[in-house]
Amino acid sequence: MSWLETLRTSLEAIRSHRLRSGLTMLGILIGIAAVILTVGLGEGAQAQVASAINSLGTNLLVVSPGSSTSTTTGVRGGSGSATTLTVQDANALSAPGVAPDVAAVAATTSKSSSLAAGSTTWTTSVVGTTPAWLSVRARTLAEGRFLTDADETGEAAVTVLGASTAEELFGTTNAVGRTVTIGTTPFSVVGVLASAGASSTQNQDDQAVVPISTAADRLIGGSTRTSVQSIYLEATTSGTLSAAYQEANQELLAMHHITNPAAADFTIASQESLLSTASSVSQTLTLLLGGVAAISLLVGGIGVMNIMLVSVTERIREIGLRKAVGASPVVIRRQFMVEASVLGLAGGLLGALLGIVGALLLPHLVAIQIAVSPSATVVAILTAIAIGLVFGVYPASRAARLAPIDALRSE
Repeated sequence: MSWLETLRTSLEAIRSHRLRSGLTMLGILIGIAAVILTVGLGEGAQAQVASAINSLGTNLLVVSPGSSTSTTTGVRGGSGSATTLTVQDANALSAPGVAPDVAAVAATTSKSSSLAAGSTTWTTSVVGTTPAWLSVRARTLAEGRFLTDADETGEAAVTVLGASTAEELFGTTNAVGRTVTIGTTPFSVVGVLASAGASSTQNQDDQAVVPISTAADRLIGGSTRTSVQSIYLEATTSGTLSAAYQEANQELLAMHHITNPAAADFTIASQESLLSTASSVSQTLTLLLGGVAAISLLVGGIGVMNIMLVSVTERIREIGLRKAVGASPVVIRRQFMVEASVLGLAGGLLGALLGIVGALLLPHLVAIQIAVSPSATVVAILTAIAIGLVFGVYPASRAARLAPIDALRSE
């Protein structure tokens, strides 16, 4: 019997038992769809985080308060939760000659506050920073101007609004020149930032930027008024990131009177390290979710084997007749292997279709990003065929081993 005839016979056998064949494919279908969705979810999350990190700026270093590892316990601590960075640290790093490979320095602090414009109120993040923030964070203006050195030294009550914040407070009218009350202090709107986009993790268009000196005195106050939550450093070029890192690290160690670098009370991270960490976390999550999906594929494979065994039992007389007229064990084994492979292929194709449709529809229902991976889809379909082959081996071998006389005697 030729391969084409074997395929035709296998398709006829599958069509004659549509319900049983459908149930056999269901496990593989669900498993393949789950694999495509989980891999797409992991890749989508990785792309989303990468986009958020890249949107921070170019050639960027981020200094956060607190050490990433405790020198006494060896346990990683809450970097960014301490108050070890100050405005003086940022001023020292921006002093001429201190860090020649650092082009700009912007200290930042933030606080969630209620903004009011007339009868309209809106709660958002108020960011206190310096004029260099616009360059360091690679942002542009849609209207008006940004903060100036005079605003900073004079603790001016001025603010630059994010695009969506301006729209929430003033609608489609020009916000520049209007007054907005932050907390209990009236601020004059001097500019509006161009839209930078939003993700599921943050909305860069929903914020109000004020001079850091104004934020310290009028919005924060208390013992933490001189502390900052982060210091953004822009290296002169991408090739000087490492040198800028070393210069900033040495200056901060000296400012904090720390002789042992392992005891540093601050953490400096580059975009590359942030991306590497985010990528590692996303890949681990993808592997874990993919492992769970793979279990459903295993269950689907077991289902293929069970149904194929039932098929062998039901078709004992057919097998006996074919052997009696000269069909060899190889031909019998090949037919059942082809049937199992066709079931795997059909389940894989339908599962891939379901997974792709799900990946296209889910982002419209929930705030997640799913990236359909062509390579993962192809691998998933090939895996479905392989599952059909592997779990079809035993039923096919059992059918091939049947003696013609025993098969014909069976009712």
